[in-house]
Amino acid sequence: MPAPSAQAHPPWIGRRLLALLYDLWPALALWLLLSAVFTAGYTLLGRHDPHENIAPLSGLQWVLWLCCWGVTGLYAVVSWRHGGQTLGMRPWGLRVRTSGGDRPHVGALWLRFAVGTVSLAVGGLGFWWAWFDRDRLTWHDRASGTRVLREATRGRD
Repeated sequence: MPAPSAQAHPPWIGRRLLALLYDLWPALALWLLLSAVFTAGYTLLGRHDPHENIAPLSGLQWVLWLCCWGVTGLYAVVSWRHGGQTLGMRPWGLRVRTSGGDRPHVGALWLRFAVGTVSLAVGGLGFWWAWFDRDRLTWHDRASGTRVLREATRGRD
């Protein structure tokens, strides 16, 4: 795995938001797969009509949403831990590192994901904060001790 280059710098918030938008697609695929598993289990194990959906706001639906959140976190944490970037971060040359430039620990990455979830839940305030932060860090960067760096590459930057 390449070490962060000496020219790595904090990215413009727009690149981070575009990477997040790109990452919506693999997350959506995981959610659809998980929903299919839940629906099949609901139909087969519960002996329900195959055309009957899981009831809105039922306990099972809340479990499904928690599992979707967990599988999205697993996607993000595994991607950040092994390679430092998700699929959405690759086109923009973004990489997650500790403030010292090392590969973050799993606990810090889960904290990053959890605080990032809160950041999104409050209208993205944790992301927009980077516009005002002196180091261009988001809430989840600060909370987890991680940074997103944009690495300069030849022919691009």
